[in-house]
Amino acid sequence: MKPIREMKMTSTISLESISYRDLYARWERGNWASTRLDFDRDREDWNRRLSEEQRRSALWILSLFFHGESAVTDHLGPFISAVSDGDQRRFLISQRADEARHAVFFKRFLHEVAGAGDGSVRGGLSATAERLTWGHHQAFARLDSISRDLGEDPSPSRLAAGLALYHILIEGAIAQPGQHMLERALEQLDVLPGFQRGLSLVSKDEQRHIGFGVKLISDLLQADPDGVESTIIGMLNEVLPLTATFACPADWDPDYNQAIRHTAPLGFTLEDLYEVSGRSFEDRLRATGMRIDDIPRFPVPLDLSARERGARALKLVHSGFLGSGERAARGDGEALGIFFDEMRRRADPRQFRAGGILQWDFIDVEPWYIELNGDTARAAQGRASKPDVTLRSNLQDWVDVASGRASAVRLLLARRLRIRGRPRAILNFGRVFA
Repeated sequence: MKPIREMKMTSTISLESISYRDLYARWERGNWASTRLDFDRDREDWNRRLSEEQRRSALWILSLFFHGESAVTDHLGPFISAVSDGDQRRFLISQRADEARHAVFFKRFLHEVAGAGDGSVRGGLSATAERLTWGHHQAFARLDSISRDLGEDPSPSRLAAGLALYHILIEGAIAQPGQHMLERALEQLDVLPGFQRGLSLVSKDEQRHIGFGVKLISDLLQADPDGVESTIIGMLNEVLPLTATFACPADWDPDYNQAIRHTAPLGFTLEDLYEVSGRSFEDRLRATGMRIDDIPRFPVPLDLSARERGARALKLVHSGFLGSGERAARGDGEALGIFFDEMRRRADPRQFRAGGILQWDFIDVEPWYIELNGDTARAAQGRASKPDVTLRSNLQDWVDVASGRASAVRLLLARRLRIRGRPRAILNFGRVFA
C-alpha cells in the first residue's frame, strides 16, 4: 500500500467534461443496495481477528460517519429548493437518496457486526452518540443553521457558502479522506470484506457529490465572483476553527499521547488524517476557481504544507486554544507561538499606522506583541519598548475572546481585561481584527 504522504483522493470530476445531467446519469449507473451487502465474514473478523483496541478505534470512527450521514440526509431539502436548474435539482434529489443509503449501511454494520443499537437508525444513533466529538456536533449544527437560512433566503452566494460547507469541507475534506484512510487500513489488515465493499461504494458516491459541489460553486463564482467568494470566506472563517476539532477525542491526556489510541491501532495517526484532509480541502477549493492565493488573510496558511497545518491545528486543540473551552489554555511556548502566528496572519495592518505595535501583557504567561507594517504583520515574544496599545488579562480570557467564546466588552466591564493606549489607537485595534 502507498505511504500516507503519497495518498491522493480520487481526482475531482473535470468541470469541462461533465454536466449536471451526466452526474445524474452516473448515479443511475452506479446504484447499489446497502441491504444486500454480506457481513458474514465481517462478524467473524470483528470478533476473532481484530484486537480490542482496533474494534474500539473502528467503532469511534464509524460512529462519526454514521451520525454524519444521518444528519446530511435531513439537511439537503433547502439545497434542492434553492437551485433553479432542473438537472441540478434531480442530482441533489439523487444525492439525498445516497445519504439515506449510507446511513442504512453504517447502521447495519454497527448493529449486525459491532452489536451497537437495536437495528433501527434511531437506536443506532442513540447507542453511538457518546462517541461524537465537540467538533462533529459544531460542524453539523452549522450545517443545520445554514440549511435553515438557505430555506429562508436561497440567494446564490448563500447557496455557494452552503455547498462549500457541505460538499467541499464536510464531504470533501472530512468524510472522504477519513473513508480512504479507513479503507486503506482494512485492506492492509485483510479484514471486513463486506464493509470494505460498502465503504468503497460510499466513497464513489461521495466523489460524485463533491464533483457536483465543485461544479456548481464554479458556476456561481462565474456569475458573481466577488460576492460569492466573500460569502464563502466568511463561512470558512467561522467554521474552520470548529472543524479543526472534528476528529479530536475529548479524553486526550496531558501528554498528548492518548489521542494515538483512537487511530494508531488501524495504522495511522491524527496527523496523517489531518494531512490528507488538508490537501483534499485545498485541491477542491482550487478546482472551484476560487482565487485562494490572492485572498488577503485567507483562513488557511497556504505557505505551510498540509502536514504542518494539521500539526498546528492539533497542537492548538490539545493545548486548549481551539475547542469547546472545557480544556484550559496552556501557555507552552510552541502553542503560544502558533496562536500568535495565526493572529498576525488574520490581522489587517492597513487599519493601523505603519510601525504600530500591539502588546499582550499576560498576567500568567510570557508577553507577546504584534508589529504592523503596511501590508504585513510580525509576531514576537516579549515586551516592545513603546506599544501603541497594551492589553492585560490572563491567557484564558484572551483565548476566549479570540475564539468568540467570550465578549471583550463584558471582560472589560468586569476588569478582567484592561486596555491602555490612545482612544484612536484602541479603536483601530478593533478594526485590525474585525
